[in-house]
Amino acid sequence: MAWARPQIKFTYEDYCLLPEEKRVELIGGDFYLVPSPSVFHQRVAANIEDILRRFVKERKLGEVFLAPLDVVLSPHDVVQPDIMFISRERLHLIDEENIKGPPDLVVEVLSPPTAERDRTLKKKLYAKSGVRELWLVDVAAQVVEVFDLEACEDASPAVYARGEGRKLLSGVLPGLEVSLDEVF
Repeated sequence: MAWARPQIKFTYEDYCLLPEEKRVELIGGDFYLVPSPSVFHQRVAANIEDILRRFVKERKLGEVFLAPLDVVLSPHDVVQPDIMFISRERLHLIDEENIKGPPDLVVEVLSPPTAERDRTLKKKLYAKSGVRELWLVDVAAQVVEVFDLEACEDASPAVYARGEGRKLLSGVLPGLEVSLDEVF
């Protein structure tokens, strides 16, 4: 008689035992290594973070954070988005160690080793967890896809490309208009 081995699902407690020098995410109870980002990735992330931080601070809308910072979405899901916005109404999610719940806005700057995971697993996780808006930033193509996760996880995103002249708009941050020339 063969015995089936149950699938092991790691938890936030297991995650906390990992060495701090490695960036790891926990998705669906499985660990995923997050490699160090490239210089261009960091420049783009810093530009977006600066734009969001100025907009949010001037209007006292909440807080903007930059990775690495743990976002605990469930006992089996801990991610480190590149950039996140937490609205004033959700500031209670922030504690000394991490964010305990879904940010309003998550920005993931795509890297070749993580792009597929960001587009699939993490997008579904963000939608299921209550993230309202997701930006996927394709550094190579100089394109930003804006997903309204409140409307529908599978809805087509608004797509903004550098050089087309349109400004990126956010449903979560009304009044924000981003020129992609400032991003890339």
